[in-house]
Amino acid sequence: MARIAGVDLPKNKRGEIGLTYIFGIGPSTARYILDKHSIDRNKKVNEWNDDELAAIRGTITDELKVEGALRSEVQMNIKRLLDIACYRGLRHRKGLPVRGQRTKTNSRTRKGKRKTVAGKKKAPKK
Repeated sequence: MARIAGVDLPKNKRGEIGLTYIFGIGPSTARYILDKHSIDRNKKVNEWNDDELAAIRGTITDELKVEGALRSEVQMNIKRLLDIACYRGLRHRKGLPVRGQRTKTNSRTRKGKRKTVAGKKKAPKK
């Protein structure tokens, strides 16, 4: 079982894909880490030996900010935006999309489930 940065990597996936299970490591960073230690990208996680695993673990702890530290930094950045009350901070506070997406339709992920508002009654014809 390969455990790096508090995350159990899936055994039967390619190393390149397995590393992306760590928060803060995407495909390009995973390729960089494996190429740095000249480990085959297509080698499965369970085929890594102890030396390769130690090298990968060392690179991640020394060079990258991942998991808890990265999550807390992201939260601190959002809190800073809220505190200075900039436009982006206000959008975070209201729970609306922050990066200019339309909100008349779409954006249900940020706004949540629809809250139905009763329509106006039409006046009866005489």
